[in-house]
Amino acid sequence: MMGRSHALSGWCAGLAVAPLVGLTSVAEVVPFAAATAGYALLPDLDHPGASASRLLGPVTGLISAAIRAFSSVLYKLTKGPRDEDSTGKHRHATHTLVAAVLLGMLTASLGDRGKWAVLAIAVTGLVLAADALGDWIVLVVLAAAGWSVFGAALPGTGAADSVQAGLTQIGGWIGVAVALGMFVHCLGDSLTRSGCPWLWPLPIRGETWYELRLPKPLRFSTGHWCERMVIVPLLTLGGVLLLPGALQAVQRLFDATSIWLAGQS
Repeated sequence: MMGRSHALSGWCAGLAVAPLVGLTSVAEVVPFAAATAGYALLPDLDHPGASASRLLGPVTGLISAAIRAFSSVLYKLTKGPRDEDSTGKHRHATHTLVAAVLLGMLTASLGDRGKWAVLAIAVTGLVLAADALGDWIVLVVLAAAGWSVFGAALPGTGAADSVQAGLTQIGGWIGVAVALGMFVHCLGDSLTRSGCPWLWPLPIRGETWYELRLPKPLRFSTGHWCERMVIVPLLTLGGVLLLPGALQAVQRLFDATSIWLAGQS
């Protein structure tokens, strides 16, 4: 899938999962969804042309090269008797549930080390999301954060205390955001013709890197018209409707319209 599609699917997943991890207000949900959107791009660090690999120039380029080398070695060491003859670089090591869980646990442990580690992880996710979706997501997160610091989220506390409390709260969910974003990426790639071996190392039909994918008539290639004209618009609509209070607002608008139309008849 395209980077934009991955980021949008991560945004929607973050909005949907946020209440399950105890986040309910806009000030809590929006940063979580933005981080999930950003980290939904992370698995494609194993591709030199991906936006995540080009984000910081030579820095992310070197990281991408190291990941590809590691993935190739891992593939050769663990491939089953019926796995295809592949380099094992793209859509392998980083495109697994194991990688998502391990990196989520790692970032969660880094989050316990202090506010600067939390801030660095959260900002990295936001930068990745903005690179794929545009600067609007930064403005939305800043507005939500400003509301939390200076407004209603923490009444009776100073701005500095609110910032500290906010970073502490982020540290409690940042690992979930990273793992969720990476896993959603794998699910998205499973919609394409190439599929995604996200159940590695579970052996399936003699393959430890078995590509999970849709039935053949439902598969599409990256950038196909179905992705651009159907999936992206649906994800965009979902990304709006899943915002806290959005469905209630739509219901009120529908009710008001119904009452007005009844009055005109």
